[in-house]
Amino acid sequence: MTTLFLGGLGTGEILLIVLAILLLFGGKKLPELMRGMGRGVKEFKDAMNEPTVDAEDNKDTKDEEKKA
Repeated sequence: MTTLFLGGLGTGEILLIVLAILLLFGGKKLPELMRGMGRGVKEFKDAMNEPTVDAEDNKDTKDEEKKA
């Protein structure tokens, strides 16, 4: 079974990529990078779940403010 984002990568290629990332960023910096990435994904998901204001609703609110 292959996943969509990995394509035809095998175990050896994945291990090589992980090793290269570990060498580039080091063992101490990698957890910080992953933590920051996790926070970014969480903020993105939260923003996607927030209700959006339609342009019509916003227009009605501005019209009411002008009348008052």
